Amino acid sequence: MRSIWKGSISFGLVNVPVRVYSATENHDVSLHQVHADDGGRIRYQRRCEICGEVVAYEDIAKAYDDGENTVVLTPEDFASLPAETAKEIEVVEFVPAKQIDPIRLDKAYFLEPDKTAIKPYTLLRRALEDTDRSAVVRFALRQKTRLAVLRVRDKTLLLQTMLWDDEIREAEFDVLDQVPRISAKERDMAAQLVDSLAADFDASQFTDDYQEQLRTLVEAKLEQGDTIDTAATFGEKDDEGEDAEVVDLMEALKRSVERSKERRGQGSGGQGSGATKPRARKKA
Repeated sequence: MRSIWKGSISFGLVNVPVRVYSATENHDVSLHQVHADDGGRIRYQRRCEICGEVVAYEDIAKAYDDGENTVVLTPEDFASLPAETAKEIEVVEFVPAKQIDPIRLDKAYFLEPDKTAIKPYTLLRRALEDTDRSAVVRFALRQKTRLAVLRVRDKTLLLQTMLWDDEIREAEFDVLDQVPRISAKERDMAAQLVDSLAADFDASQFTDDYQEQLRTLVEAKLEQGDTIDTAATFGEKDDEGEDAEVVDLMEALKRSVERSKERRGQGSGGQGSGATKPRARKKA
């Protein structure tokens, strides 16, 4: 992995020099746009609307337009901002881990300590573990002030940026003002459905079916040419139209429980469903 940022964690009078690494990566099949008629690559040009010339990336600046006037901001302007020049991950407060709403979480980064900072790094990690708290921090990265949470993942401190309060929308749906009548039997059947699908989460058991199918399609086209039989490549899709017509809630719940029990029974060789997980279909 390659470090994308270097600074230090600051909490109290303690400073922990760290390097920052992206904790995730994208494995989607890379696609680009082409002309459908001849397969020619479609490319975009950065063209100035005043002089008409194609502008090199290094000659492009950013600007703010208020509707009447435009203010051009150069890289030097951004570099002069105090928040941008700071190389510090400042711990603002330590909060109960459960108080961090997952909807706020965004990009994740691993923090690697300098060799000289292993002890304070480990001390901070253990303090978070012992108190079951997360550290709310502020820092600047790529010309933006970030709010983030510092938490523990195995032996590593994980920095996960958070959305600002005004970036999270309120879910206001009038239809939810209606309170439907749900019977005790329906709730009990729903609970049975949840129990029949209960398992310990294991992300390694899930795969991205779409990306796998896309790779299969690309490989088939490379081997066979431009025209292939999609059904022959992926196989026929099961017809579940009957279930789509079910409108009664109790009946749908009942069928779901029965189907789950059947699948678990088959997956364990007919020995019951106690230790058998449902077949994984979608990567989280």
